[in-house]
Amino acid sequence: MKLSKMHLRTLREASKEAELESHQLLIRANMIRKEAAGVYTFMPLGWKVVRKIEDIVRYEQDRIGAEELHMPATQPAELWQESGRWYAYGPELWRIQDRNNRDFCLAPTCEEMITNIVKNEVSSYKELPMNFYQIQLKYRDEARPRYGLMRSREFLMKDAYTFDRNKEELDASYEEEYKSYERIFKRCGLNFRVVEADNGAIGGSNSHEFSALSSNGESELVYCESCDMAATVERAACVDEKPIVEEPQELKKVHTPSTKTIKEVCEYLGIDKKKSIKALMFVTYDEELNPSEYVAVFIRGDRELNMVKLVNALDIPEHFIEFADENDMGPATGIVGGFTGPVGLHNCKVVVDSELEGTVNMCTGANEEDYHYTGVCYGRDYKADILTDVKVLEEGAPCPKCGKPVKHTRGIEVGQIFKLGTKYSESLKTYYKDEKGNENVYWMGCYGIGITRTLQAIVDQCHDDKGIIWPISVAPYHVIITLIKPEDEAQKELADRIESELMKNNIEVLVDDRKERAGVKFNDADLIGIPIRITIGKMAGEGKVEYKLRRDSEMSVLTAEEAISSAKKLIEKERFGI
Repeated sequence: MKLSKMHLRTLREASKEAELESHQLLIRANMIRKEAAGVYTFMPLGWKVVRKIEDIVRYEQDRIGAEELHMPATQPAELWQESGRWYAYGPELWRIQDRNNRDFCLAPTCEEMITNIVKNEVSSYKELPMNFYQIQLKYRDEARPRYGLMRSREFLMKDAYTFDRNKEELDASYEEEYKSYERIFKRCGLNFRVVEADNGAIGGSNSHEFSALSSNGESELVYCESCDMAATVERAACVDEKPIVEEPQELKKVHTPSTKTIKEVCEYLGIDKKKSIKALMFVTYDEELNPSEYVAVFIRGDRELNMVKLVNALDIPEHFIEFADENDMGPATGIVGGFTGPVGLHNCKVVVDSELEGTVNMCTGANEEDYHYTGVCYGRDYKADILTDVKVLEEGAPCPKCGKPVKHTRGIEVGQIFKLGTKYSESLKTYYKDEKGNENVYWMGCYGIGITRTLQAIVDQCHDDKGIIWPISVAPYHVIITLIKPEDEAQKELADRIESELMKNNIEVLVDDRKERAGVKFNDADLIGIPIRITIGKMAGEGKVEYKLRRDSEMSVLTAEEAISSAKKLIEKERFGI
């Protein structure tokens, strides 16, 4: 392909709103173009990379017997209402109406649709197990689209769905997809970690996230080097520190003027934060988004609240809760902002972190301006409506599996798989008939890969100060031939010969024959990240070229035949990313 006949508009700088370097590089390399907040056009080079990632995904999904189909992105509200997710999914669900005022949504995922298809297409156990997948545009009405393709409103996703007869067969399908995902991300050239994850709005009993390791990732991960424990921070269970054994003291109200924070009150009283109780107040909402009830959460003063654990404990969608206005909550419950404690509260649900069970002689707000209680004992002075782990597993804390200190890192979620169980087959009344003709609900799993997010994750991990460094398996072209003087007949003839020889071996070649300065061509080649650069210049008459890999700093002078042979060997070795 001649670059002079292509559209390529590289930039020296990206707009200031592109915060991440990977986002900047994709814009500067003319891979993507922003059309609106969280909405992008994929330009020719960028779209070629998307297709390469899709090819890897298709190969590995077909390899395990998954069948590709294509479902509509515009889905009727009735299906989502039947499953209960029309309200539960939250404001990210893009709701629309047709001219007859019938409700639809733009699908962020397709559990309802695929379940309805199977309900009407499949009836016998003889057709099981079954695995369908698609690669389709998905939509989420993000409140704050940012970071380019990392958090966009329209994105390309591969979603797959398995249907099995029982839990054991679901476990087998899940394991098969798990291994398929490992192969996919290895072939894409990603350094990734698989961690246990929260099921979120998808639901189900178990989930794993495939996270490309990155300091720019929105996923905070916790792992143990001494065992196989690895999870998102939202999912990670904590080991409760055993309470200090001491004689309970009497409950005592103490004057603590102007000490609204844990730090202030502990310094004023001369006590450790571990002996204090932190209060956080919330209000929850019903399906019509009307205020439902107040919730007071209490954790040890040196701990941080895990919001995902809290909403799971309350069994509500994440968007059905927010911090309460303490001025509104006070008259109804007895709290006092900055001096709230669990003793004497009323008309609210009390959630207590499991680590506070059995504690004695703690300090907490007295629900009175400028006063705290000391000598507070769980069970005697207050009790929980819900007693459970709602804290963050912090770096250095004991591993819940082996007890050794855990570590934190960050990652970009590129895939997630879920054991759905019978959640959707039950709600949508989807059955198969077994050998005896009895009706049974399906056991389901779902499996997603963010195709476009994977593209940016690759750039995040594979770049330098000059531009992108594509792995050969996903590069838009394998080789770029840079002509120093396109008008020179010797250079042109040698370029044509090398291009022809490479193309005979199904190697994708881009020829930079533009009438530009050599420096411009080299800078563009580095920016767009083509893995192999063959430069044809003043040695063309001798049949020699400069040969350079994008990922290396060294350049070699080779004969045309040697360059062709080297390129063929490397591409043959790395084309499939395995």
